[in-house]
Amino acid sequence: MVCIAAFIILALIGVFVALVSIFKPKVGKAYLKALKKAWGCLWKKVRLQKCETGFKDDVKNSLLSRIMIKHPKWVKPLSIIIEILSIIIVVVAVWAILTAIKSLLALWALGSCNVTKPSACSLGSEVCSIDESEPTNPLEATGRWFTEWGEIFEAIPDKFRSYNADDYDLSYIAVNITETEGLDTVVDIFDPGCSVCMISYRNQKEVGFFDDHNVRLVPFAIQDSDNNYKFNNSGLIVKYMFAAERIEAGLSLGIIDRIYTGKNHDGVSYQNMFNDEYSEEEARAKLESWLIADGLDAKKIDEIRKIAESEAVTTAMNKNREIIEDQIHVKGIPTMIYDGKKHTGLYKASE
Repeated sequence: MVCIAAFIILALIGVFVALVSIFKPKVGKAYLKALKKAWGCLWKKVRLQKCETGFKDDVKNSLLSRIMIKHPKWVKPLSIIIEILSIIIVVVAVWAILTAIKSLLALWALGSCNVTKPSACSLGSEVCSIDESEPTNPLEATGRWFTEWGEIFEAIPDKFRSYNADDYDLSYIAVNITETEGLDTVVDIFDPGCSVCMISYRNQKEVGFFDDHNVRLVPFAIQDSDNNYKFNNSGLIVKYMFAAERIEAGLSLGIIDRIYTGKNHDGVSYQNMFNDEYSEEEARAKLESWLIADGLDAKKIDEIRKIAESEAVTTAMNKNREIIEDQIHVKGIPTMIYDGKKHTGLYKASE
């Protein structure tokens, strides 16, 4: 292990030595000599052969030479410590390499270098991430690490497949209530509380995306593995959207349009009000006031309230979550399916 650890350390300081050797060529020559010995040892280890003990002893002697003279009794325990440190260096290096590979694979396959907490990856698309709860103990963390590998390998085939909006039995809201023949069908997954979804929605309206496609809006309230909602009142809004749609097609579009484009009398976005200000009762009252403004009477409002809390709506939301997370492998929204591909992240007006 000492020679392997030495190779790792020598490789890491290679850039620094290269700079020094410009002014002191002897340093560079000595470094290359040691690096070649370390590489030879490492290559033998890879082929399951024994390393030259001479190199291992050279490393130890160079570290312990002064101690041998002044404190000879310390040599043996320090030699053991060097062995232990070598093992730690090798383990950490291997773990770092595997983590780097895992992060790159995750970024390619899932769009985020962090599988369970996509929001922590600055290299991914601009999304509202679907994060999982943090592990509470080392055992859970270890299990999560291996689970992440499984999710990555499960998602890799998705990069080579063609997506079709009709392949998924999602509960949705049709923007074009009667789908227009000849237009491409689009699945558009969003969370009412997601600011990136709001910007995407505005961009889509601006470029006429909803007029040029048969869009199926899929309201999805992001939850973690403990079933906690990412945004306050998102679950309630989704329930009311599905319930309103069962009373009258198109009613739910008014809800999401007001949330994404409307402001209150103080000029505050309704999305911010639902996320940060409204209690559940206040949110419910605001949603019902919009439905009343759209022509529903008290009887219909009461009916919507009952449907929103019904088993049917809960089942529809749970089914959507299963399809979105387990079949489409969505790690962040907005996510759209069209043109045979899965598109995750902000929809730009220039697209």
